[in-house]
Amino acid sequence: MSIGYACLQVGRPDTTIRSVIQKNATTERLMEVIDYNLQSFENMIDYNIKNKIKLYRISSGLIPFGSSPVNQLDWEQIFHDRFITIGQKIKQSGMRVSFHPGQYTVLNSPDEGVVSRAVDDLVYQEKILTLLGVDYSHKLILHVGGVYGDKVTALERFEENVKGIPQAVKNRLIIENDDRLFNVEDVLGLAHRIGIPVVYDNLHNAINPADSTKDDGYWISEARKTWKPEDGNQKIHYSQQASGKRLGAHTDTIYIEDFLEFYNKLEDKTIDIMLEVKDKNLSSLKCQNATTDQPAISLLEKEWGRYKYFMLEKSPRDYQVIRQLLKDKTAYPVLEFYRMIEAALEKETDSGAAINTAHHIWGYFKGKATKSEQATFIRNCTNYQSGKAKLATVKRQLHKLAIKYDQTYLIESLYFYIED
Repeated sequence: MSIGYACLQVGRPDTTIRSVIQKNATTERLMEVIDYNLQSFENMIDYNIKNKIKLYRISSGLIPFGSSPVNQLDWEQIFHDRFITIGQKIKQSGMRVSFHPGQYTVLNSPDEGVVSRAVDDLVYQEKILTLLGVDYSHKLILHVGGVYGDKVTALERFEENVKGIPQAVKNRLIIENDDRLFNVEDVLGLAHRIGIPVVYDNLHNAINPADSTKDDGYWISEARKTWKPEDGNQKIHYSQQASGKRLGAHTDTIYIEDFLEFYNKLEDKTIDIMLEVKDKNLSSLKCQNATTDQPAISLLEKEWGRYKYFMLEKSPRDYQVIRQLLKDKTAYPVLEFYRMIEAALEKETDSGAAINTAHHIWGYFKGKATKSEQATFIRNCTNYQSGKAKLATVKRQLHKLAIKYDQTYLIESLYFYIED
């Protein structure tokens, strides 16, 4: 089993994906942004390898205007060697990558222009997977599209339009049940007719069920029947409903007890699970650590290195509890560890704890910072305590100092990245 995340990373420098607006899409600007994005992509792949994350969804915006005539660059040739290098890392690590085109990639539209652009988008993303040198178990995930007043006709139109896509795209295509229009039963019927796999989405099914008497296990089993050996391991999407938000809104983090309840009911524990969640790689590591067959306190100690200053700011009491919890090197208190972090995420920041934590961070620079930097730090803290400035101002300076004075441990701390 592999547990992965989508597109971007939380708490990691040099992993953003940049875009370009059309009026600025000059040759020079496109070259610059593609070069930057490929470096970010490689940085994310390196992180995944380091943390044994073997499932990852690539951002569709990797190449700005990748499927549009706006981009006249021969980017495949220009950056060919970069793709080869990244692809070798993916293959050697056993990682599985994918794309999930967005809401404007609609293959069953009655508008031929929309369909043509959808095909172009699929071809562009398939091209990247081919450039990476990965086989057909690395997929393109697509929703069926719109109903346009007649679901049966809309399904037939998708089926017909699939016939017109290049075979390389069809070899990678999988379809997913959505949260409004096409339920899992609709998608399974279509998949059997056109011979492509289904990726089952648990939250979409909870919101738009085909049959509420049938559970996740039943539909996962039915979806498994659509996967052929060349498609690779069966894959599903997992997410949790955010409390108090619109139906279908994802939680900020995957709550570990709910995830384990889902996981423990899985008949096939080797299934690949793509998490759809706002904290992305953080939840991936959490779920990975909670289901590992090689539990070791070192996994939690590594996590603690990332979370400790966030916890000190949010809950000094729980900070001390976790420190004590990790002293027993023979134990693996994974649930207690993540429960306390999840509880801290729900708490309002106390200004006293925030200032105390800021001074802990400042301690890394005390002997190095200039008098001007020290004065700025004191002023920022004073202004925050008096309500004249936000905590973000204090953190912004500390983050700049961490980079300036090359404090890698701090740069990788989630203290700078998890916000209220």
